[in-house]
Amino acid sequence: MKVNRSGMLALLVTACAVSQTQSGEKPTSDRERFIGAWHLASISGPDGKPLTTGVPVGMLIYTHDGHMSVQLMYPSSAGALSNEYVEKGYEASFGSYDINETTHTVTHHVQGSNTRDLLVGKDLPRVYQFSRDRRLVIKSARPDENWSVTWEHY
Repeated sequence: MKVNRSGMLALLVTACAVSQTQSGEKPTSDRERFIGAWHLASISGPDGKPLTTGVPVGMLIYTHDGHMSVQLMYPSSAGALSNEYVEKGYEASFGSYDINETTHTVTHHVQGSNTRDLLVGKDLPRVYQFSRDRRLVIKSARPDENWSVTWEHY
């Protein structure tokens, strides 16, 4: 009977652990809240005003082990937009990231980008905040830049 009780106890502990991880427990830290895939909800331009035309679609991914990837694709109506970050209507970069929960900043350490020389090897500090409706707002950490991007968790 000891073997059966031990086996039942192990099964019960395992079932409880699986139940807790699937119960939708809320993350306990900002770092945990970042983890996962996000889709672009809205974007504001350099003037701080929301874009209403030429709005891209996008995905942002943060992994548990500290990696990130972001991709934005502007509609063809944007006329093959190109600037310092966007090439022919497409913007993408990947790398690692660090979070400072005290200053509410996330720093992207760019390892690859479609704009290559401009971003590769750069550290891009960003200010973040989580809204009540489970959205992540990311803004430039530079006071002279007024853009912001709002992401919604999938």
